[in-house]
Amino acid sequence: MCGICGVISFKVPVDEQVLIRMQDEMIHRGPDDKGSYINDERKVGFGFRRLAIIDLTPAANQPMCNSDGTIWIVFNGEIYNHLEIRKELETLGYKYKSRSDTETIIYAYQEFGIDFIHKLNGMFAIAIWDERIKTLIAYRDRIGKKPFYYTFTNNKFIFASEIKAILKHPDVKKEIDYDALSHYLTFLIPPSPNTIFKEIKKLPAGHRLILNIDGNYKIEEYYDVLSEKNEELIYDEIEIKSKIVSLLRQSIKDRMISDVPFGVFLSGGIDSSTNVALMAEIMDRPVDTFSVGYKDIDEYNEFDYSRKLAGIFKTNHHEILINAQDALEFFPKLVYHQDEPIADPVCIPLYFVSKLARDNGTIVVQVGEGSDEQFAGYNWILRELKIARLNQNLLKNFPKISLKVLYSLTSNILRKLGKYLELDYLRRIKDKQETYWGGAVNFTNEHKKFLLNFNSVDSYDALKKIYEKYESKSSVNDILRKMIYLEFKNRLPELLLMRVDKISMATSVESRVPFLDYRLVEFSFRIPSSIKIKNNITKYILKKSVEGIIPNEIIYRRKQGFAAPMHKWLRNDLAKFSRHYLLNSKIHTLNLFNKDFIKFLVDSPLADRYDYVHNTWNLLNLFMWYDYWFEGKLVD
Repeated sequence: MCGICGVISFKVPVDEQVLIRMQDEMIHRGPDDKGSYINDERKVGFGFRRLAIIDLTPAANQPMCNSDGTIWIVFNGEIYNHLEIRKELETLGYKYKSRSDTETIIYAYQEFGIDFIHKLNGMFAIAIWDERIKTLIAYRDRIGKKPFYYTFTNNKFIFASEIKAILKHPDVKKEIDYDALSHYLTFLIPPSPNTIFKEIKKLPAGHRLILNIDGNYKIEEYYDVLSEKNEELIYDEIEIKSKIVSLLRQSIKDRMISDVPFGVFLSGGIDSSTNVALMAEIMDRPVDTFSVGYKDIDEYNEFDYSRKLAGIFKTNHHEILINAQDALEFFPKLVYHQDEPIADPVCIPLYFVSKLARDNGTIVVQVGEGSDEQFAGYNWILRELKIARLNQNLLKNFPKISLKVLYSLTSNILRKLGKYLELDYLRRIKDKQETYWGGAVNFTNEHKKFLLNFNSVDSYDALKKIYEKYESKSSVNDILRKMIYLEFKNRLPELLLMRVDKISMATSVESRVPFLDYRLVEFSFRIPSSIKIKNNITKYILKKSVEGIIPNEIIYRRKQGFAAPMHKWLRNDLAKFSRHYLLNSKIHTLNLFNKDFIKFLVDSPLADRYDYVHNTWNLLNLFMWYDYWFEGKLVD
């Protein structure tokens, strides 16, 4: 796990000092070593910060090249099957100088060409410069676990693992993308390929970018979870349970490859507990586990379950308690490490549990992200599924004029009640849109009519192409499957996986995600919704699969989820701070927001509702981001 950056300059030479400033801005991603490379024509420069995980010797440092110096690479991530690929390459005559997975990537590209990527099982952002054809090829992994940001400016292509590194280049100007800002308000993060910085883009998951020295480029998709091989659904529950456990065991084993200490973030839920249990089967020492909780807010703590699980599997368990003051002091670091606002309050506890791991000498952790998305684990998915089915099976066949009348009759009443989310469902139905927009929708289009002083884009624009792609690629008429596909194209890669990457790497900790091994994901797409949710039991088939591996008390307890107590903090300890900040941020000089609506939001008697609490955090995160990155400091 590392930080990578680079500059392809189409006219003037690459400035080595600028390249070094870019790489050193990511020292938290790579505190162990650094390196840079500029080609003979000084038109190509790579920078690198190393977090040493596999082969701790200097032989594994980057940038790295092949034997004759014609192929150069910087790579962020881990390739779990690199030893298997290495054996194949060695039989073909390749001679290794290190034990690193980076060297395997170079030779695999040299041998198999740009489609070598299909051989890799791992998480990665890769940049390869091929001197033979004067071409850069960049990849982001299949699911989107690792980020790859880039921009074109002043006859240069500039890329990095983090936006802040790109901003260190003097040719890059900071400017807000207002369409991306509008989408952020709805989805908590701008959907790819856009970021909230107007000229900076992110490579979508499963895509590659091919760029030649003349500046001509193309971006193409090399992987999509929808394929012919997972169109045939499986209905045999015994077969499904056996395969899930088999794939999970292999995935967790693969992700234990490391030359440094590794452990697990343990919440006491199904996913993290399964990670611990299956890891413990393999290890000959106690698993290191890490949990975070909250001082004086017992209902948000899961220590009873994490401690129980730690006791059963005799883990080396560590805990940390935090409060609102800890969160407040962390805010400047939060907006720095996020780069662009990520309005998920889980970033706060995630930072402290990551730091806990690092402080105890653990460099690699396994986390549970992706399980709830592919196995339908959230309680609210039942509501969303009912609405989506009603829309598809009944309301979409209603005359449009009837839906407009219904919307018109109810809109004023719902607005007066502050029920903007409910109103937006009706609007989506009226406009013949899909009703499911994702698992984390904050400001709806209805909210934004009152919040924003500018005409914002319809946030459905970012989702429509995903739904259309599903319809064009899949013959499986399964509403839940379509909803899960949407999660894999937006919320999962750009919100959930980016919060894990950015926040854990802020403490120089590598996070690995066994539930998102692409083989398990592809298999889970073959499981019909009638088995993922059965008898109104969410995550049904995964729960049945892990019976006997972890206690039923953990499997069938009420789902709590890994969350931060923003409901408590924003209404109590942080109330004064948040109200002051939302009304006094320097962002108001841009006249983008209706202050009266913001006052209504924070002062309304409805402000105890979930959507108001999370909308408040959404704005607070955005306003702090603006003040930090555009004004130089947070408002006092």
